[in-house]
Order: sequence, then structure tokens, then C-alpha cells
Amino acid sequence: MQNFDLLKALGQVDKPILLKRGLSATIEEFVMAAEYILSHGNSQVVLCERGIRSFDSYTRNVLDLGAVVALKQLTHLPVIVDPSHAVGKRELVAPLAKAAVASGADGLMIECHPEPEKSVSDARQALSLADMVQLVHSLQPIAAAVGRQIGETETLPELAIAS
Repeated sequence: MQNFDLLKALGQVDKPILLKRGLSATIEEFVMAAEYILSHGNSQVVLCERGIRSFDSYTRNVLDLGAVVALKQLTHLPVIVDPSHAVGKRELVAPLAKAAVASGADGLMIECHPEPEKSVSDARQALSLADMVQLVHSLQPIAAAVGRQIGETETLPELAIAS
């Protein structure tokens, strides 16, 4: 987000760009980084809110859902939320994903793994595949309540959950 030579180069490619907010970046700085890409010709920018740094160590970062609302008002760009990286704890991911949908996020980026405890990277924040399917289904009524809809879930595997 702060490498202006890279942003300029990304503005000249014909590929979608996922621009992640820096840990200490203000909303204005985030928007200006996106504008830098846009001003160099690439209109395919997606903004990603993944949390900002705070003094509290319970979560990795603080997920700034106010930024999601502000970005939707300030820009025409899609905004996605990454609750996995924001908090770093799988038990907090689903509630924050639900809040992100309610706040107007256009999408979510969530880590999942067939066996989260065996994941090579970020195992602590990864959801199991069964938990991911359950989360996607639980998001549908929230999206409907705010006039949105979740994409078709018929292609999601219905995983057997051991009881």
C-alpha cells in the first residue's frame, strides 16, 4: 500500500488488484493508495479491510468495520473483509464475518483447511471445511436482512459432521 512504484506499476497492468489496508493506515491513506492505481489506468481495484494495529494483544488487530461503511460511501470500489487475519483466532472469525456482511462488505476472505491444526501457515485462524460451510449458510439470512444475497451455495460440499 505504501510502495508507490509498485502501485504505479499495478496501475498499468490489466489484472484485478487486491489492495490490503496497511496496519497503521488511515482510511484516507487507503483510498489515496487505491486512487494511485486507478490514476495510472487500472480500474480493477478491490479494497481489503483486514484490521488495524491497536494496543490490545487479545486479537492480532482490530477489525475496522467502520472503515467498510466509510469506504462504501467514499469510493465506488468493492470492499472485502478478511476477519481471519484481523483477529487471528478461529473462534472470532464467524461473528466478525457476520458483522462484515451486515456492515456492507462485498465479500469475505476467510482461511479454511481440511485439518486446521495441520495447516502449515496460520493454523490458529483457519476454519475447518465443515465450519466454513456452516458459516456460509449462516451468512445468508444476514445478507438478506440488509438487502444483499450470498452467491449460490449449491456447489459447496455438504460435509459430514461427526457427532
